[in-house]
Formats: sequence, C-alpha cells, structure tokens
Amino acid sequence: MTTRLTADQDLTAALARMLAATARPGDTILLDGPVGAGKTHFARAFIRARQGGAAEDVPSPTFTLVQTYDDPLGTEIWHADLYRLTDPSELAELGLDEALTEAVCLIEWPDRLERLPDGAITISIATQDDPDLRDITLIAPDAARIAARAGFVAQAGWGDARILPLAGDASARRYFRLEGAQGRAVLMDDPSGGCAPFVAMTGWLRGHGFGAPAILAQDPAGLLLVQDLGDDLVARVLERDPALAPAIYDRIADLLVDLHRHPVPDFVAALDGPTLADQAGLFAEWYPQAAGATGGHDIAPLIARLHADLAADIPPVLALRDFHAENLIWRSEAPLGLIDYQDAVSCHPAYDLVSALQDARRDVDPAIEAACVSRYLAASGLDPDRFRAAYALLGAQRNLRILGIFTRLCIRDGKPRYLDFMPRVWGHVQRNLAHPALAPLARAVAALPAPDAAVIERIRARCAR
Repeated sequence: MTTRLTADQDLTAALARMLAATARPGDTILLDGPVGAGKTHFARAFIRARQGGAAEDVPSPTFTLVQTYDDPLGTEIWHADLYRLTDPSELAELGLDEALTEAVCLIEWPDRLERLPDGAITISIATQDDPDLRDITLIAPDAARIAARAGFVAQAGWGDARILPLAGDASARRYFRLEGAQGRAVLMDDPSGGCAPFVAMTGWLRGHGFGAPAILAQDPAGLLLVQDLGDDLVARVLERDPALAPAIYDRIADLLVDLHRHPVPDFVAALDGPTLADQAGLFAEWYPQAAGATGGHDIAPLIARLHADLAADIPPVLALRDFHAENLIWRSEAPLGLIDYQDAVSCHPAYDLVSALQDARRDVDPAIEAACVSRYLAASGLDPDRFRAAYALLGAQRNLRILGIFTRLCIRDGKPRYLDFMPRVWGHVQRNLAHPALAPLARAVAALPAPDAAVIERIRARCAR
C-alpha cells in the first residue's frame, strides 16, 4: 500500500516515531532520497524513539557505513548509509545480511543493494521549493493508516511524543501510549471510524461522575487521543496483591449499583432477549462443528424463551458490556477508571455483574462472586430469586457466546491464544446451567462436547495462518 504526504520536520519525525512503535526484529525500512532530503533526520527520530530515556546521539553513518544501537524493546537497531558503498559484496563483511533477519534495519541509499529485502517498508523523501517541506511517499502495509496516526498526533500537539504499543482487544482497534513533555496520553485507532459511540459514552460517564478518561483530541476517521488513566488495571493489581480482591470487587459491585440508578441514555442500543439469542447463535455457528459435533441450533431459541420468562420483567439499565478486570483501572480512593465501553447497551442489570464476576481470563473466588451478588441485591432491592435466575441465564448466554467468539478468532482470524481460556469459560457455563430454571438449556448444551485438551487442539489445528 502506498500513501503520500507533505511534511515538515515535525511531521517527518512523528511518522518515524509511529513506525518505531510497531517495528519488530527482521523489519527493514529503506530510506530513499537525495542528499539533504532528511533521511538521517528520519532515522534519528526512529532510533531515539525506540531507545526512550536511554536515547543516544545518532550521527550519520556516512563514513562508517553502519552504526548499531542497543534497543530496549528487545532487539538491535542497525542504521546503514550505503552512499559510499563500492560493491554489494562489502555488505557481507559489514554483517548487514545477517542483521536483516535479526535486527531492525534502517538503510539509507537502498539503491546500492544488490537485492531489496522482501517485505521492506520504503520511505521516499523528496525536496520541495519550500526548504522546510518534504514530499514523502510511504510504501508499507497499512501505509495510509500509519500516516493518518502520525498526522493526527502531530496536529494534536503530541508530535514529539514517544509512541509505544499497548495491548489491544479482540477487535481491529489498536492502542498506543504517548509519552511527551505534556505527560502521557493514549491514542485509540479504530479503522472502522466508529469512535462516535465511545465519545458519546465518555461524555455521559464523565458527566455523571464516573471514571472515564477525558478526550484530548479526536478525528472523524476514527482516531482519538484520550487521558491516560495509568497502568494499574484491576487484573494486574489482583495479580500483585490477591488479598485486595474482596475490597476491589465490592467497589465494582458498588459502581454498578451507582451506574444503574441513572436513567439509560437514549443513544445506546437495546440488548434484549431476541438480541441475546442472536448473539448466542455465534456459539452454534462456530463451536460444535469445530469440536467435531453437530447440533446447538436449539440453544438460541431457548435463550430467547428463557429471557422472556426470567428477565424481561426487569427495567433495563446501562451496561458497559466489556466490563471486567482488564477494562477497569484501580486508582485507590478515586473512582475506578473505565475503558473500552464503546459497545455499551441497555440490558438486564445482571449483565455487567456477571461479566465482571465470571471473567474469561482469570478465576474469581466463588465466595467473592456470591458476596458481590448479595451486595448488589441488598443495594438495589431487586427480588433475589428472580435476579439469580436471570444472572444464571445471562451468564450462560454470555459465556456460550464467548466460546463461539474464541473459536471464530482462531479459525477465521488466526488468533489462537484465546483457546487457552476455554476450559474456564466452559466451567462458567456449567455452573450457570446448574440453576433449576435453566434445565431445558442445560439439556441442549449437554449434547455437545466440552472443550477439553483434545477438542482445543482440534480447533487450534484449523487456525487461520
């Protein structure tokens, strides 16, 4: 993919930093252009961004041909200037051939190479009549998106920030941390352009006193710069100090009690019985066949009928939906930080509670789960028996859907890592189906194989490459 842009020095450096954020060992960036075009300026910004606080001086390697740098991100950086190269055979003496497979390589004057490396990114820089501007041609996978991110952060006043990738979720969204003179911020890139729900939900949450991040800048193409709420995800805090679990989960239950006291905003979609049933259809569509079985198509209609019987009489509340320990940030006495709530819906009040307490990624002590349900019931005044039946139903629906999503992520999208969570998720399904009100659904699910080691390996073998 090719994209072109006109850039000053700041935008050129921002583009270098954006590429530095995602470069991996074996990646090669070819820097093409005449003398004085700014190739070394680009390389310097790239290398210093990779090194962060340990950044070194980055002189032009015109006379040494090659300069190497330690990379705190786990590899080595080679910066080569081949202008004075007299014969391509000299590259073997320099060790560049081997470095191309093991290091991150920046190569100026790549036309001196005998053969261009496969998969290399090309940055062509051309001068303009205006000495402060350059025409840049970027040839790379996702080139237009890379350039858009660089232009966005530069325009937002963060062009000099170091950029580091953050762990994403199962969607196509990408997240980056920016560290600059202003402090830290998070860049959210949604290539679908679907940031409007996040922006609307952020405004509502912050307006009602909840711990959503402030929005610092936005672009209609699906780019947001938001306040960085820190690294203390509840999941990490619990790993460091498991003894905090009862207090943290009490806070989570209290947050939901508070959230559910407010009228549902009119811009969120309804997650009602028919919609929940449709979502559970993902399980029947992907899991049984992948597990070597047939059936499962009666599960969605059963969920719709059970929802009408057990849950439809309770007025819906706001549900943030992806509400779990990796989307909550512990800030001591401050309100819990909230992220990843753009898919918020109007739903039964048990939905987010079961999302937090039946976590696909980690075990929650059953005693803590029971205590949180009781705490929520005491504060909300809902009928305990009916609430617990609906809780079990929504837990079964949610976890069956997750099993379908994990199967699809592997087979269709080439993301097998979620398969490791399947036994835990299946355990949640079985505990929920033990509720007497869910007996018909329990019989339907019992006809399908559990995701044991053999089934998981069967699914893994079909993973997209």
